[in-house]
Amino acid sequence: MNIAIIGGGAAGFFAAVTAAERLPAARVVIFERGNTVLQKVKVSGGGRCNVTHACFDAHELVRNYPRGSRELLAPFLRFGPRETVQWFERRGVRLKTEADGRMFPVSDDAQTIINCLWEAARDAGVEVRTGARVERLEPAGGQWRIHLTRQAPELADRVLVASGSNETLWGMLAQLGHTIVPPVPSLFTFNVKDGRLRDLAGVSVPAATVQTESVRLNATGPLLITHWGLSGPAILRLSAWGARELHRLNYHFSLKINWLGETTGPEILAALNRIKSENAKKLITAHTQFGLPQRLWERLTAAAGIPAGLRWGDAGKTALQALATEITAGTFSVRGKSAFKEEFVTAGGVDLREVNFKTFESKLFPGLFFAGEVLDIDAITGGFNFQAAWTGGWIAGNAM
Repeated sequence: MNIAIIGGGAAGFFAAVTAAERLPAARVVIFERGNTVLQKVKVSGGGRCNVTHACFDAHELVRNYPRGSRELLAPFLRFGPRETVQWFERRGVRLKTEADGRMFPVSDDAQTIINCLWEAARDAGVEVRTGARVERLEPAGGQWRIHLTRQAPELADRVLVASGSNETLWGMLAQLGHTIVPPVPSLFTFNVKDGRLRDLAGVSVPAATVQTESVRLNATGPLLITHWGLSGPAILRLSAWGARELHRLNYHFSLKINWLGETTGPEILAALNRIKSENAKKLITAHTQFGLPQRLWERLTAAAGIPAGLRWGDAGKTALQALATEITAGTFSVRGKSAFKEEFVTAGGVDLREVNFKTFESKLFPGLFFAGEVLDIDAITGGFNFQAAWTGGWIAGNAM
């Protein structure tokens, strides 16, 4: 049997190794258009490779996938983070869990994961061909003919498309008859030019709530001020769940920020009045409140119209109400987006209704399989996108 894997990324390697180990007599070939493989593995997690997430309950795990949560539940019950950890540990790679649940190799080096995958592929007899660009894919009497640039066509009994966010491959699949959900960016940061944020790059809060005013979206989590605007898990979650809505708005919208997360405006106003009564002679701007960074506190008080020399005892109702609003419901104008590091994630791809998730096989074309970001599946940051790749690769590899 000939098994062809189109795409030398995480899903492709995992599927190739799985299929070759299950069926040693098969010829398993990875066709990678670039000169190197496993590039996303190399740059993930700042070069440490965020392999997966320590979320071992499949029902909880799927809540991190804006697209694909329903379809991935049963696959995760078969091969989830626990099985991923065991897979790597059996091959000599131990993973560690960080405070936020992200899992990395103990070495803190993505090359450890790359070496492991290469060694597993080599031991299983997988052939890896780089510089092998697929031009066309066509059914050929129960097999598949793979047309390659400047190379002879290849015949395969089974084909897995694990090409990631690849417009060319999506075009080929559309020509075959598959529906492709138009791709849009999923994980991105917000461009915000606002005096309240100027020169505060690097300042962060542990749990802010952000929400869009034009569409009903909100998210809570750490928030980071950057040179170009806003980032951090809260922003990335909002960008993932709002990928299509924010794209339709051309990334121009109003964002409301509660720097204290779930705490309400009335609660903060009551707290400010208590602080006023207990600190009447102290300057408002001199000492931050509610655990906010000092520099951010100074900006918020200034935005509320509070002079630098105003004492708590002299603050009127209007000033305190304005400060409570700045802390819990300040409005910022977003005017564009920026990529989140090197971790490019796309919402869009092969329509999930056309895939059998017991096998990750096409419902339209027997012998054609999919795994990874070629599907309309994506997740928030934290190792979840890789987990979908490992799971899809493992199930497809077994099915092939």
